[in-house]
Amino acid sequence: MSDEAVPVPLLAAPPMEVADEEMAAAELIRDHQEGSVHSWDLVTGADGPGTRMTLFLAGCGMRCQFCQNPDTWRMRDGKRHTVDEVMERVTRYARIMKVTGGGLTISGGEPLLQSKFVMNIFRRCKDLDIDTALDTAGLLGARLSDDDLNYVDLVLLDIKAGLPDVYKRVTGRPLQPTLDFAERLSRLGKKMWIRFVLVPGLTDAPENVDAIADFVKTLDGVERLEVLPFHQLGRDKWELSGEPYLLGDTQPPDKELIERVKEQFALRGITVM
Repeated sequence: MSDEAVPVPLLAAPPMEVADEEMAAAELIRDHQEGSVHSWDLVTGADGPGTRMTLFLAGCGMRCQFCQNPDTWRMRDGKRHTVDEVMERVTRYARIMKVTGGGLTISGGEPLLQSKFVMNIFRRCKDLDIDTALDTAGLLGARLSDDDLNYVDLVLLDIKAGLPDVYKRVTGRPLQPTLDFAERLSRLGKKMWIRFVLVPGLTDAPENVDAIADFVKTLDGVERLEVLPFHQLGRDKWELSGEPYLLGDTQPPDKELIERVKEQFALRGITVM
């Protein structure tokens, strides 16, 4: 593939009515000793170092066009679990996580939609000396206090695009809260892994990649940047979601495009995976 973007009909941001309802519903939660959980996974080499239990929470206030798990968007589709129930499962695997340098990662959906539930779990993890990682897009980073962040060992920060107009088109939300959260993490000396999804015709424009690279190089604490190639594995879930899927004709990026984008980051001295 050449540097020229593949034209696709992406003229507007995704519809946000349901996402707005999720944001409002999350504000009404008062019992933060339980939350809406979508699923669990035990993996090695993903979602942070070592062997990790990844807890996927239900609910998201964004509607990313390339989301591979639209089944995590609604809190009502998850199963209610208490902090005690989560910790019972986490402690079951605590030994193997510690031996491999792993821990617990909380992802989503968007976990900060249920930020107090997340922090109640992370505080319990730190009591047991279990490593913690937060996988977030940063939109709701302001919900976490500096004290909260003391209980987070690693932030997997998804930066969906580097240009505000592209970010709005991709997610339906503004870019600035994510940048603000990243800068705050940098000031606090928090470890970060940046994640960027490479979508031909949507996020691959050189100026969009340059904008992310120029921003990331200003941050302290970034250990690596992961370029994640777009794929169609979530297409069936989109069909079930009832929301329009705008990337049905988009092909995964080829090796040439992936290498070009990685080089853009590497030229800034960023460690690229």
